[in-house]
Order: sequence, then C-alpha cells, then structure tokens
Amino acid sequence: MASQDKEVETGSQEAVARESCENEERLSDFGSPKRGPTLSTSTSSFEALDPHDPNLSHLATLMFSHTSTYLQGELSAVLKDYALLEQMNRATITKYGDMRQIGGSVSRALKDLNDKYIALQPYLDQIDQIDDSVTKLEAAAYKLDAYSKRLEAKFKSLEKK
Repeated sequence: MASQDKEVETGSQEAVARESCENEERLSDFGSPKRGPTLSTSTSSFEALDPHDPNLSHLATLMFSHTSTYLQGELSAVLKDYALLEQMNRATITKYGDMRQIGGSVSRALKDLNDKYIALQPYLDQIDQIDDSVTKLEAAAYKLDAYSKRLEAKFKSLEKK
C-alpha cells in the first residue's frame, strides 16, 4: 500500500512539473525568453541597470500606450458630455428667459384688461339696468297691446248691437 501511495505521489509531482513546463512554454510563445530570477514580477528584485527583455518592454509600452489612448477616449467622451450639458443648460436658460418675458407681457396685458373692466363696470351696471327697464317696458307694452285688443273687440261687439 505504501508503494502505491509513493507511485501516486510521484505521478502527481510529475503532473505538476509537466503543467509548470507547459505554462513556461506558453509564456515563451509571446517572445519572452526564459530567464531565471531577473524576470521576477516583484518590484523589489528589479534593478534599473539589469538587462531586461526588449520584447517585454515593447509590450509594456504598447499596453501603456493603449491604456493611455483608452483613458483619453473615456475622458474626452466625458468632456463632450459636459460640453453638451453646458449647451443644453444655456439653451434652457435662453428658453426660460423668453418664457419669463412672455409671462411678464401676458401679466401686464391681463392687469390692463382688469383695470379697463373696473373702469367700465359702472357703465356695464347702467346697461344692465337699462336692459331690465326695457324688459319691463316690453312686458308692459304686451299687456297694453292685449288690453287694447280686448277693448277693441268689446267696442266692436257693442257697436254691432
């Protein structure tokens, strides 16, 4: 049983070693030569005078260039959004200014109309009184006409007798 455990342990170590080797080969596919401790990603082991991989430098430069372009694009889009928002605010300010002037004009016209109505109110009251008088006079004229027709009918009937 111990021999089986050792075989399994040895097989798993070989698998890990194979996987590590395959990972290194994948890294080398990007053109980076396999080097030892000088390619460490730790910043504490980096020394400025150490020779480094020119392809890695080129790729890092490309990455920073593309990142810079991306960020500039994002910032310019935000800047354009703010510029558009500023234009919209200016247009809104102009529109509300126009609406305020129109509202002021309507308010003044309404005030003038109210003042004229108040000035005409006594005359309108007189017109209403005259209308009432004319209505009463018309009713009296109809009554008088009806009475005169009855009187004429009575007179004619008396005349025939």
